[in-house]
Amino acid sequence: MNKSSKGQGFFILLIICVLIGLGLTLSNQSQQVNYTYRDYLEDLTEGKIARVIIRQNQEAPTGRVSVVDKADTVKTFNVVNTETAWQAAMDAGLNPEVMDISKPNYFMTEILPMILIFVVMFFMFNMMMNRSAGGGDSKMMNFGKSRAKMTLNTDGKGTTFKEVAGVAEEKEELAEIVDFLKNPKKYIQVGAKIPKGVILVGPPGTGKTLLAKAVAGEAGVPFFSTSGSDFAEMFVGVGASRVRDLFDQAKKNAPCIVFIDEIDAVARHRGTGMGGGHDEREQTLNQLLVEMDGFGVNEGIIVMAATNRVDILDPAILRPGRFDRKVYVNRPDVKGREEILGVHAKNKPLADDVDLKRVAQTTAGFTGADLENLLNEAAIAAAKDERAFIREEDIKKSLIKVGIGMEKKSRVVSEKERKITAYHEAGHAILFHVLPDVGPVYTVSIIPTGSSAAGYTMPLPERDEMFLTKGKLMQDIMVSLGGRIAEEMVFDDITTGASQDIKQATHTARNMVTKYGFSDKIGLVNCEISEDEVFLGRDYGHTKNYSDAVANSIDEEVRAIIDECYGKAKQLLEENKAVLEACAELLLEKERITKDEFEALFV
Repeated sequence: MNKSSKGQGFFILLIICVLIGLGLTLSNQSQQVNYTYRDYLEDLTEGKIARVIIRQNQEAPTGRVSVVDKADTVKTFNVVNTETAWQAAMDAGLNPEVMDISKPNYFMTEILPMILIFVVMFFMFNMMMNRSAGGGDSKMMNFGKSRAKMTLNTDGKGTTFKEVAGVAEEKEELAEIVDFLKNPKKYIQVGAKIPKGVILVGPPGTGKTLLAKAVAGEAGVPFFSTSGSDFAEMFVGVGASRVRDLFDQAKKNAPCIVFIDEIDAVARHRGTGMGGGHDEREQTLNQLLVEMDGFGVNEGIIVMAATNRVDILDPAILRPGRFDRKVYVNRPDVKGREEILGVHAKNKPLADDVDLKRVAQTTAGFTGADLENLLNEAAIAAAKDERAFIREEDIKKSLIKVGIGMEKKSRVVSEKERKITAYHEAGHAILFHVLPDVGPVYTVSIIPTGSSAAGYTMPLPERDEMFLTKGKLMQDIMVSLGGRIAEEMVFDDITTGASQDIKQATHTARNMVTKYGFSDKIGLVNCEISEDEVFLGRDYGHTKNYSDAVANSIDEEVRAIIDECYGKAKQLLEENKAVLEACAELLLEKERITKDEFEALFV
């Protein structure tokens, strides 16, 4: 039986006792009899009455008469004049007993019932408040308590480093913390201090939260997990109170790990909120700063945090003594992706044609969460076909579904639009194939997708690239313009289907001029629009750090790059016009062609 049920049982028992007490107290006042003065006179005449007892009231001569017959039965009735009842008894030969005027007990009749009613109302009010606040464990008085959840891995069943793949260097950095929590004397005897805080930085889905859980699992210490938004409330002071309560709990369970996910929700740069220095978020951050490295002693408490917006965090929280160490969790390379796929494929039966190394090469740029989702979609596809294993075809379909969108085979498309789409995608595919730094082609399709695209061309990067070259960016622009150029060559007309391609080409060319310094006219000057003012909104915070004359030069350089790429791409497509025709005809026939089918057109 839990505490709430015990409390309810006690409350019900108390109500029953109160009702019984009230009934006993007021019983004398609520008695009703059917014996009358006429019956009294008849019984006196017939000699049935043995005793007569007369009780007078303060408002004499009224009172109450009790008669006892020869069978010892007591009957009571009220009279208007006790003297007449007394005289009637005397005439019958009885000596009536006259009692003194009784004084009412004010405590029993007035004060005690009021006290009992007040007690009942008090307990009813308490029960209603507890229910409205969510039960006994979440009372309104606990509004400022921490919402962190504590997990304790003492049986070795928690998350460990074995379940985290693709982040070998990151695990090595965090292994020091695990070793310190297990063997602190080894570090203390040489005067070493373990970092008080570790912040995990990286894109979404790269495994930051999983790494923090693995550290706690390896060390076998209590793990307090919460998020930055759990501290934020509309009431001033609640966030700071929750921070204090979190660290109070951590001190009682030290050594332990406190993990704050999405810390940017509470640790943004101060002085930027609408409330100035009195903003609730800033008070919460100030309390967090004090708890991590202030006058308090937090020995044995290691604070871990995760964010993908480290650029907006307050500098005070990133200094040594608070978050001493930054661990960058980047997107995995091809080897890391293969390891991650192996972890997620453990409980999934794979067919003999599935090559995880090939899948890893196909998924350049995917995070750990993307890869898990890819295999999950493949497993769902296999289950829909009522198969107990996953085939390579399931993974290919899932790759298209995750990367581009679900194919809409039921969408009605006219023959003219299908033909335009076929030449458009063929133009992209040919440039992917002939240009050395892009591609090769993985799949070409003219089936509409969920992204409202009429078709798609998916490349297959053969390697991960750490940085981009000028030639690679120029080739990317040429590929983007390939669809529009193919439409012009074949139909002598253009459509709106290349709008997204033009947008991407313009964005790449502008970055080449303003960000990467690839323009001889602008030179090695960064003219990128500033994004530092992230708190004022994107529309109001962007400021130019160059003159209007430089802006005109940037526009001219962007136009020159796109025109140059357009001319080169058109020349390549004209040289491969026969392949363009053959590819479009094959697409119209099969709607989707693979890498081998496409490359066979060049033989």
